[in-house]
Amino acid sequence: MKNDPPDPKRQSLLEHGTLHAHPESVLDTRFKSELDFFDPRDLLQVKYEMLRRVVVDNEPVSHAARDFGFSRVSFYKILRAFEQHGLAGLLPRQRGPRGGHKVTVEVIDFLNDRRVEEPDLDANSLAGLMEERFARTVHPRTIERALARKKKR
Repeated sequence: MKNDPPDPKRQSLLEHGTLHAHPESVLDTRFKSELDFFDPRDLLQVKYEMLRRVVVDNEPVSHAARDFGFSRVSFYKILRAFEQHGLAGLLPRQRGPRGGHKVTVEVIDFLNDRRVEEPDLDANSLAGLMEERFARTVHPRTIERALARKKKR
């Protein structure tokens, strides 16, 4: 396995966030055939084909979800995303908060001002000042990165 040549399709799927983490969960016979067209590693293709089976082929949701390695709840979430956004809705989205919610512009300005006043303040000290002033706890490394980003701008 270590000496296998690199697989460009696998690499592309990985880079675009569409590499299926569990291709073995796809039980559909077309994805198990020798045809290269149906690739269980391609999460976008798997989701689309699952939707097509229900919407076009009138296969029951429970059967299609099982055959494609999803729950019924996941099927309906995928369907809703497709109806709202088309194929783009089938792309995986990054989980968690979008952007900084603790280290706001106001916080960065405060921390930057403190560092200008006292250049020897380290990130641990700034984290303490931030907690005192804003009642928000963050890792000192988060502060270092936020200040570095501000410096780049």
